[in-house]
Amino acid sequence: MKKEKPIILVTGSKGQVGQELQLLSPEFPAFDFVFVDIDELDITNLAAVKEFFGQTQFLYCINCAAYTAVDKAESEPNIAWKINAQGVKHLAEACAKQNASLLQISTDYVYHNAQNWPYKETDITNPQGIYAKTKLEGDKLALETNPGRTAIIRTSWVYSSFGHNFVKTMLKLGPERGELKVVYDQIGSPTYARDLAGAMLTILQKIETGQVAKEKLNGIFHYSNEGVTSWFDFAVAIFEMNQMDVKVAPIETKDFPSPAKRPHYSLLNKAKIKTTFGLEIPHWQQALKACLARL
Repeated sequence: MKKEKPIILVTGSKGQVGQELQLLSPEFPAFDFVFVDIDELDITNLAAVKEFFGQTQFLYCINCAAYTAVDKAESEPNIAWKINAQGVKHLAEACAKQNASLLQISTDYVYHNAQNWPYKETDITNPQGIYAKTKLEGDKLALETNPGRTAIIRTSWVYSSFGHNFVKTMLKLGPERGELKVVYDQIGSPTYARDLAGAMLTILQKIETGQVAKEKLNGIFHYSNEGVTSWFDFAVAIFEMNQMDVKVAPIETKDFPSPAKRPHYSLLNKAKIKTTFGLEIPHWQQALKACLARL
């Protein structure tokens, strides 16, 4: 009798990470995948989530659904809370009922304090804006609701060849304006969504092949590409790699006011995810080259 493949549910499949997961899924034939976005499953609707999970036995759920409009969240706190907190709880409840593991993508914004060395998963959180606060609440609810089977993966500065992101904005505005002002006093690591997606699928594959115990897929982990940069240096690298003659002027965050506060330092310590799952993480410059080649 043929053994059924474990099924991975991916929510928010039209987002950056969700679309990268779709592209990478054929490289992981040991799994069956179900990809949904809000049209197929509104995670803020508990009844809809229960009904959807009632139709299929999932072994894993990767939640890529999120309210990510950082500034807009300040004027839409209820919507952000519904998606980033309540929706996550709904998924965690459904996963708990099926003994499924939940992989919840979170953000470096939850830390946002005066620390100036790479954040560990155990460091104190101090979210400043609505987006950050709702994401942290989602993290807490997921861990409480599906205990022992929830992995929170906090990441930073996500970009890809899909959707709206810093890299695509630079490539659009650079030729239009010829000169751009970019903040230089915000430090972190960019994350190529394709690398993050690949890392999560690699982790699940290692669990299914017995290389890593399933119990280890629990708690908080950090993932971004290796290395450190500023938004200014990131912009310069984008134009240099793409051989575009665009002048980039460094400015301070105070000269670029926005409704939501951005952390000045959000470098993530990735030792835990690397040692736990035996991952090798590409440097951000290598990842950027790969993304630009696809664009």
